[in-house]
Amino acid sequence: MQPTPSSSSCGDWLSGAIRRIEADYQRSADTHLIPLPLPALAARGIDLYLKDESTHPTGSLKHRLARSLFLYALCNGWVREGTTIVEASSGSTAVSEAYFARLLGLPFIAVMPRSTSPEKVAQIAFYGARCHFVDHAAQVYDEARALAERSGGHYMDQFTYAERATDWRGNNNIAESMFQQMAHERHPVPTWIVVGAGTGGTSATIGRYLRFRCHDTQVCVADPEGSVFSAYHRSGDTTLTAPGSRIEGIGRPRVEPSFVRTLVDRMLEVPNLDSVAAMHALSALLGRKVGPSTGTNFVGMLAVAHEMRAAGQQGSILSLLCDAGERYLPSYHDADWVRNAFGDIAPAQQRIDALMAG
Repeated sequence: MQPTPSSSSCGDWLSGAIRRIEADYQRSADTHLIPLPLPALAARGIDLYLKDESTHPTGSLKHRLARSLFLYALCNGWVREGTTIVEASSGSTAVSEAYFARLLGLPFIAVMPRSTSPEKVAQIAFYGARCHFVDHAAQVYDEARALAERSGGHYMDQFTYAERATDWRGNNNIAESMFQQMAHERHPVPTWIVVGAGTGGTSATIGRYLRFRCHDTQVCVADPEGSVFSAYHRSGDTTLTAPGSRIEGIGRPRVEPSFVRTLVDRMLEVPNLDSVAAMHALSALLGRKVGPSTGTNFVGMLAVAHEMRAAGQQGSILSLLCDAGERYLPSYHDADWVRNAFGDIAPAQQRIDALMAG
């Protein structure tokens, strides 16, 4: 629900809210760019990098999205003093939006399936937010919209507004930051940027920025098993549905408005076992735990690296470390949980090890 427009352009509360968000941004340093130590590929002139988004105050890439969504809603006049913010999310977006809602003194409600892990519920509640549960994941959209209407609040709707809330021309968006940090590397303009897609906002921002700056870099979306995005990218059919992803944070059961297929050069479908195995392999390589969506990204990076090697190409490949693995200690980083949820990952681990070895 979008509230009735206000006649005032920038009242005291609005200007204060924007200043608080901007002050929070200034208190945060840019996220680090990490080169991956893969000597066999480096010897072939292929360098891999991860931009570490886990260092944001709320611990994930979604901190950028939440900041942009709040500024977009504020500047559109949809959010005012006392407005209840509602979002359909059981994951990192809800955590980050809860952080910004608390920063502005606004009530926040996250609509999520009852199956959401207690750890995620606790993270959201930590920021003073309320969790509203539905029986099935497909119900979150309509329930969030209805809840916003009943409360006179604003449904943030990340899946619609993610691709338009970020200034893709610059203003230190993630793409501009990537290229600034790559400026002194061996191959400063990446051959590929590999990302996942939940809303599609990140791939849209990067894809637009690449065209705006006339870079030759291509965008590859690593899409987890069960997601609809790969089939949609092939067909353009917005009515398609899929079972949904089991890799938390990326992949969707329906085509989301923020996923812009024309900005994606290639989709790479990644089996669940490969995502989990790559997550563990990358955690060992870095000496720190990463989350499962970063594992999916790593599979995509290794795949395009070996295609470049086979073609005799040199260059760099850049992706995202989306969030820290500590959030997933009871699940994706627990051997018994993984065995029960996905089965034996040993063959996938062997495949990932072979790709890493060059």
